[in-house]
Amino acid sequence: MPGKFTVVPVKDGRRRTGKAGSEDEDVDHNNVLREEDEDAPGDGNPKESSPFINNTDNDKGNNYDGKNMALFEEEMDSNPMVSSLLNKLANYTNLTQGAQEHEEADDDEGPKKKAVKSPQMGTFMGVYLPCLQNILGVILFLRLTWIVGTAGIMESLAIVGMCCSCTMLTAISMSAIATNGVVPAGGSYYMISRSLGPEFGGAVGLCFYLGTTFAGSMYILGTIEILLTYIVPKAAIFVAVEKEDEADALLNNMRVYGTCCLVLMSLVVFVGVKYVNKLALVFLACVILSILAIYAGVIKTAFEPPDFPVCLLGNRTLQNHDFDKCLKTEEVDNVTVTTKLWMLFCKGPELNASCNEYFVRNNVTEVQGIPGLTSGVISDNMWSDYGPLGMLVENKRQPSVPAEDTSRDIYMPYVFNDIATFFTLLVGIYFPSVTGIMAGSNRSGDLRDAQRSIPIGTILAIATTSFIYVTCVVLFGACIEGVVLRDKFGDSVKGNLVIGTLSWPSPWVIVIGSFFSCCGAGLQSLTGAPRLLQAIARDGIVPFLQVFGHGKANGEPTWALLLTGGICEIGILIASLDAVAPILSMFFLMCYLFVNLACAVQTLLRTPNWRPRFKYYHWSLSFLGMSLCLSLMFISSWYYAIVAMVIAGCIYKYIEYRGAEKEWGDGIRGLSLNAARYALIRLEEAPPHTKNWRPQLLVLLNLDSDLGIKHARLLSLTTQLKAGKGLTIVGNVLEGTYLTKEAEAKKAEQNIKASMSAERTKGFCHVVVSSNLRDGFSHLIQSAGLGGMKHNSVLMAWPGTWKQSNDPQSWKNFIETVRETTAAHQALLVAKNIDSFPTNQDRLGEGTIDVWWVVHDGGLLMLLPFLLRQHKVWRKCKMRIFTVAQMDDNSIQMKKDLQMFLYHLRLNAEVEVVEMHDSDISAFTYEKTLVMEQRSQLLKQMQLSRTEREREAQLIHDRNTASHAALNDKADTGPDRVHMTWTKEKLFSERNRNREANANVAVRDLFNMKPEWESLNQSNVRRMHTAVKLNEVVVNKSQGAHLVLLNMPGPPRNRGGDENYMEFLEVLLEGLNRVLLVRGGGREVITIYS
Repeated sequence: MPGKFTVVPVKDGRRRTGKAGSEDEDVDHNNVLREEDEDAPGDGNPKESSPFINNTDNDKGNNYDGKNMALFEEEMDSNPMVSSLLNKLANYTNLTQGAQEHEEADDDEGPKKKAVKSPQMGTFMGVYLPCLQNILGVILFLRLTWIVGTAGIMESLAIVGMCCSCTMLTAISMSAIATNGVVPAGGSYYMISRSLGPEFGGAVGLCFYLGTTFAGSMYILGTIEILLTYIVPKAAIFVAVEKEDEADALLNNMRVYGTCCLVLMSLVVFVGVKYVNKLALVFLACVILSILAIYAGVIKTAFEPPDFPVCLLGNRTLQNHDFDKCLKTEEVDNVTVTTKLWMLFCKGPELNASCNEYFVRNNVTEVQGIPGLTSGVISDNMWSDYGPLGMLVENKRQPSVPAEDTSRDIYMPYVFNDIATFFTLLVGIYFPSVTGIMAGSNRSGDLRDAQRSIPIGTILAIATTSFIYVTCVVLFGACIEGVVLRDKFGDSVKGNLVIGTLSWPSPWVIVIGSFFSCCGAGLQSLTGAPRLLQAIARDGIVPFLQVFGHGKANGEPTWALLLTGGICEIGILIASLDAVAPILSMFFLMCYLFVNLACAVQTLLRTPNWRPRFKYYHWSLSFLGMSLCLSLMFISSWYYAIVAMVIAGCIYKYIEYRGAEKEWGDGIRGLSLNAARYALIRLEEAPPHTKNWRPQLLVLLNLDSDLGIKHARLLSLTTQLKAGKGLTIVGNVLEGTYLTKEAEAKKAEQNIKASMSAERTKGFCHVVVSSNLRDGFSHLIQSAGLGGMKHNSVLMAWPGTWKQSNDPQSWKNFIETVRETTAAHQALLVAKNIDSFPTNQDRLGEGTIDVWWVVHDGGLLMLLPFLLRQHKVWRKCKMRIFTVAQMDDNSIQMKKDLQMFLYHLRLNAEVEVVEMHDSDISAFTYEKTLVMEQRSQLLKQMQLSRTEREREAQLIHDRNTASHAALNDKADTGPDRVHMTWTKEKLFSERNRNREANANVAVRDLFNMKPEWESLNQSNVRRMHTAVKLNEVVVNKSQGAHLVLLNMPGPPRNRGGDENYMEFLEVLLEGLNRVLLVRGGGREVITIYS
């Protein structure tokens, strides 16, 4: 199917077809890939439209009738045949994102769109000439002679060499990026954003936009300077009355005429952008003719120098606007009369009139402004001649007698420096003359073979312009007198453009040529900048720029043009070409810096997709180019460089926090992956030192039946504990198989991520589907994290409803999780009453965080309050540490030792030692233990047969209905009435069902409880005693605390006592609101050493 259809990607993500062949042409109906089906909608991917991205919907209409590929027929919907893919690639083309499509829209009157023509421009017309036109411009004609005169030939060559090397290295990097796949129109912005990501792309794209906009200002100022200085000086609106006001008058004229010119150019761009593009060749012809006129003039000076006399008074250069003869007096009919020059320095025409002291002491001499190529003036122009503002332009070779009074010099017709000059300033002013290297890549959509044309055309254009600049520097220095070179506005050669005095056949060739060149360049800037802004706005990465993505019906960026005009006006109000040039130098250098960075990053990462056709690049060249760009930024103007970086940085952070998320397969993401891999490998080498230990949390969440999060405050606590530092993995387990629960797992992950975002918890989400919850939590504890970035602590909520649950698996899973964290040497944090914990928006007032340090298991108890108090929620809370003293402990010494220990730990906390004396086990403890064991026996009946379970359920029902209240009452009043809960018959029946064939156990009198207590497991009694006594002490001391941290006892080794373990913990925590049970991981986490 070659050549019949052109598949064109358009902005809404759909593909349209235009038939280039005849309607009546035969179609092979047996072909399984129908051409009629190719205008199916695209995949809606917000990334760039490209045939390289599989379009899953595109081939769904295809009927597969063949038998050869029957093995793959079920995959045809998602994976097209290779022949179909190749057909799309062969017919793929780019729409030009420039004036061409708008011209077509303007010309297309009928309802049917014209067929899109394939681009036909070659290297010469499509890349070389546009680059040449953009690079050569206003600085060459208006400032290069002045730069050569001021800096000297040697330093001027250094400036030209640095700037041209910078652009050449950037062009090499740009060529590599531009030939790495299809580059749609969009130029440098597209290349950088797709190589370095949306943040860098947006920041550099806007910098490039600002640079292009200020370039428009510079070209307009150049146009007005040529107009008012060299073409029609009398058109000036503001005329200086005093000599010292001339500079301000010139600037005001520039502002008025520049604003009018900007409005006029904007209207031209708004109304008829097609004419701007059609006149581009005319403007380019003006540039080339002007340069040829310069070379012709240089050749002519070798044998016939032009006559441009320069008048010197002593060694000072004079402005010769107001006199025609370089004489103080002259003989007219044998009578000595004064000249017009005399009148400028004396108070009258008389020979005895009072004159300026310097005028009296020195003679006037006349030298040729253009001595010619063979004059040897090159030796005088070899070195620099910098000076401050107001410095006189002098010829050091001429004799001069200084005057004592120089106060009136400013009012004399001397040629002065209008600005202070130094090397770095000249670098900033010159650099805009080498910009414009992106012109070829900006037209990539118009090129027949962009991957071949862009490198060749751009590098040839830079080589050509570099040759022109270097030869011009040498030839200007070899042909023109130094004082004329340093005369910026040509005042010493009757107001002629200095470069014009060298040209042949007439100075007007350069004047008119440079005027139209600046006009054309200004129009091109005002055409290109709004389109660049529109492209950035349409990418959607900078939300506040969305409005600038809209335009006229034909796509003209109207709003973007208005903004461009407004920014351009700022440059015009600055009014000085020398002040605007360094500004746009900064923005262009910033752009070039990131082009080099993009190439270097892609080369070093060696991403599989990095396969440029242009092979003559290397990462070291890119880094050299990047370093040169950075150096030139600070050489030109360090404060402008900082401002440009701050602007780019602000845009970067704005896009990072507020911009739309884009995935463009950029190099920064690859760089992050490489850095992460390297860091993980380094972390794997050794466990972290105690000084570096911080809780890396695995948060175990529970979801409800709708996959909503049950305890969102766990995430709040995580945020308060972590403050954005370290690793956080939020895990959840769904029961089932992954094949059936895949959709639910994804939904659960989305819900968890939404909650993490709402609670500002920075971390990762991990949802596991397992056949049962027990195994799922075990898998998470074992395998969550990667390499050295694994969790060392587990945070979970206390199962508050474990008593009410009919399913014992809930608390069994909890206990098994405790055991697994202990086996894995991980710390465990269990939050009781988690829903009463503060949110991130709460601010707790004065209060305490109480730490009950019963056993030492690594010091995590002391570290957690310190971490919590770093967060705003807990900042006002004070830390109190309680420790328990036994009978044989010296509590006073313990307190001193603990205070010293905390001092060495650099922790501020109140210390209190609580004495727990050995006491008899109370009746209340016995009764609590009895109730616990009775409940344990009842729960064991749940494991019997169905019939027995039904009877057991009846027993539980009887107990709950008839005797539950009595049991609770007796538990509060003492053990002497607990026996009322059970009858003799029920006790016998229960023991028979338990099948406990213990012949030694006799039937005891239920009205006497002492024998019943003796039958209790004494280990359970002791543990219950500890829980009751410790609970009494903790409630007494810490009931009003904002948070209580307490050592968590370990579960029993014998799994038969698991339900008793839950009862012990319940008793231990009774009467406390917010509790965090802490179980250490078996290693020290806090140290006194630095």
